[in-house]
Amino acid sequence: MISPAEMPYRPCVGIMLLNDAGSIWIGRRCKRIVEDPANWQMPQGGIDPDEDPSTAALRELAEETGTDKAHIIGESSLFHHYELPPELLGIALQGRFRGQRQKWFAMRFLGQDADFNIHHPLGGHEAEFDAWRWASAGEVIELITPFKRQVYLAVLDEFRHLTQTSA
Repeated sequence: MISPAEMPYRPCVGIMLLNDAGSIWIGRRCKRIVEDPANWQMPQGGIDPDEDPSTAALRELAEETGTDKAHIIGESSLFHHYELPPELLGIALQGRFRGQRQKWFAMRFLGQDADFNIHHPLGGHEAEFDAWRWASAGEVIELITPFKRQVYLAVLDEFRHLTQTSA
């Protein structure tokens, strides 16, 4: 059996979708590997072979939220990594990865809340979320699963200036 240290990271993107008030879109995962109230997250997903990360981010946004009404306003300066906890190794991420290596993008939402369709996302993909809402940065940190928290803290810190409004 392969040791966790020998397993690769899954190449991914993460999306911090912001509305005009500086709130952040989060969704509650349909498939919960562990029952935990912290099953909320920002959209994220894999980068296909030879796919540009920004293209992957726009695709994943549509596949997970059901809308493509957004544009990129920021990109993380580096890839962020998280490790799966031992009890999820071999189970989560198709059992093939030790965690994820994520390039994050901040996007401004250009539509109306009615434009989201998490139950029938664009591209005919299976629903990832069973609920969604706008949240403050503090709420995002409270609701994220603990093993992803350090990545979220770093992303929120890097994009902090984008969450502030002039109102």
